[in-house]
Amino acid sequence: MKIEKLSIIIPAYNEGSTIHLILNKIKAVNLIENIQKEIIIIDDCSTDHTEQSVAGYRLDHPELAINYFKHEINKGKGAALHTGISKATGEYLIIQDADLEYDPEEYNDLLKPVCNGFADVVYGSRFMGSNPHRILFFWHTIGNRWLTFASNMFSNLNLTDMETCYKLFDTKLIQSIQLSEPRFGFEPEVTQKIARVPKIRIYEVGISYYGRTYDDGKKIGWKDGVRAIYCILKYGLFRVD
Repeated sequence: MKIEKLSIIIPAYNEGSTIHLILNKIKAVNLIENIQKEIIIIDDCSTDHTEQSVAGYRLDHPELAINYFKHEINKGKGAALHTGISKATGEYLIIQDADLEYDPEEYNDLLKPVCNGFADVVYGSRFMGSNPHRILFFWHTIGNRWLTFASNMFSNLNLTDMETCYKLFDTKLIQSIQLSEPRFGFEPEVTQKIARVPKIRIYEVGISYYGRTYDDGKKIGWKDGVRAIYCILKYGLFRVD
């Protein structure tokens, strides 16, 4: 499949101090096969200077296609992704956090299985390959691996990292799926629902991970882990649409 444009979906909440840095990284990436970039930022009612940072960046870099949308009330990361997905016009889209945990230089690694005609969906795994990974929390790693294992039981996939940020989707395909989870339940919900698509071709590639601590601004907590278990059962075991 020839891809003309990649939509990059960036949910942002109080990322005013780092969002220009991730935009610099995205700007510097030259995508394979001359694929163009469409950046879609969804500000989930930030209370810091995220909006001003994005506005200033757009003025300084008019050559970069940046579309900005703002939620007037805070709805959650999943809700921001729903908005971004609905606005995407590229043949494929990828999810990018507004912090610096994931490296846009690796977009091409995720695009290759699609451009070579093998994949419809590509997940970037923090737990495979030889890319650099920051050493952080033992129990977070165990939790991520357990949630992936539980998700695989009901999706019948063999993913190594269901909770990864980097997910590359066929845009029309993901836009056709009804998504409901407003917070971090997005990951298990979309994984369970995408696995149901007949003859879906899902690939996984190893990626780097430059993880943040809570002092750095990391937002996910144990309550989100509990919600992820609920979502795996809801959309996997009971197959709720």
